Amino acid sequence: MSALEELLTEEMQDLLHAEGQLVKALPKMAKAAHDPKLRAAFTDHLEQTKNHVERLKQAFELLGAKAKAKPCKGMVGLVEEGQETITEGKEKDESVADLALICAAQKVEHYEISGYGSLAAVARQLGQDKVAKLLAQTLAEEEKADDLLTQLSPPLLEQAKSVSDSEEE
Repeated sequence: MSALEELLTEEMQDLLHAEGQLVKALPKMAKAAHDPKLRAAFTDHLEQTKNHVERLKQAFELLGAKAKAKPCKGMVGLVEEGQETITEGKEKDESVADLALICAAQKVEHYEISGYGSLAAVARQLGQDKVAKLLAQTLAEEEKADDLLTQLSPPLLEQAKSVSDSEEE
């Protein structure tokens, strides 16, 4: 196995573990969300995340590699931060708590976007077009999830500002 193939496989193992952690974390985030649209976004992304796991398994198969997860310390930290956000959100205004959930979720999305984007490029460089296509498909979904979170923020920001303004009076 070339150094690039080894890199691709190892980083896919990392993403496999990361996605597995998210399958466990997203239901908690959905439960903590107050805004119905945010809750739906987390629930919908949970189903996508399960598909991301399956896509990674397909990519491993195409590479002739075993689909085994390698501990992803980056995602462990992000999930821990997300859990803190959920806990701390119980003491905050609902809109502020939801905004904090969006911040935590976007950190995760950006981590995944960088991972899938880099690996799709490596797969293309190796001539693994089918693997690159699978990774790029997941990348597009992660970018779409990030965009949705961005779109959900303005009304929550307005609500949070109204609460903040009324507290100052």
